Amino acid sequence: MNDAKSPDSQIRRAVHLCIDMQNIFASGGLWETPWMEKVLPAIASIVSRHQARTIFTRFITPQDPEDRPGQWQAYFQRWRQATRSHLPPSALDLVPALARHVPPARVVDKPAYSAFSNPGLAGLLADKSVGTVVMSGAETDVCVLSTVLSAVDLGFKVVIVEDALCSSSDVGHDALMTMYRTRFHGQVDLVTAEELAEFWRE
Repeated sequence: MNDAKSPDSQIRRAVHLCIDMQNIFASGGLWETPWMEKVLPAIASIVSRHQARTIFTRFITPQDPEDRPGQWQAYFQRWRQATRSHLPPSALDLVPALARHVPPARVVDKPAYSAFSNPGLAGLLADKSVGTVVMSGAETDVCVLSTVLSAVDLGFKVVIVEDALCSSSDVGHDALMTMYRTRFHGQVDLVTAEELAEFWRE
């Protein structure tokens, strides 16, 4: 990543946007993502050093399928056990290793895949004069993908921490990592957690 070699003030003001590291996606959760346990130490390391610049998102399912519009109703009719009428409340909480950093880390809840489906997030970043988001979390090919594309559309520079993403699909993860590397020059960069630590060293 060129910016890592030539740091600028815009990237130094970046916010770490950690997507959907929730119990529902953890080991034993309804939507278990096997890689989460593998990438959690890298994410926890980033958060522990930069709590105040971290924003966690949580994917909040509806109380009942009928509470969501259009095809989301069909989706949650299929996944009725994921609605809040059926889930234990703790399922939508952040995993404990990350939840302990709130506050000063912040939490933004969202009703859909993209973090920006909560309109307050873009305003929050604008208020902080943030032009770059550093992204980690779950899943590479669903909520992270949707958030990356929304961020690009809104004009943000995106920095993806490639060893701090997880998916339940190896094929989907690999395909998206290839796309991120080859299709968004100047808008999306990839770094490792170690490279990020060097760049953000205070």
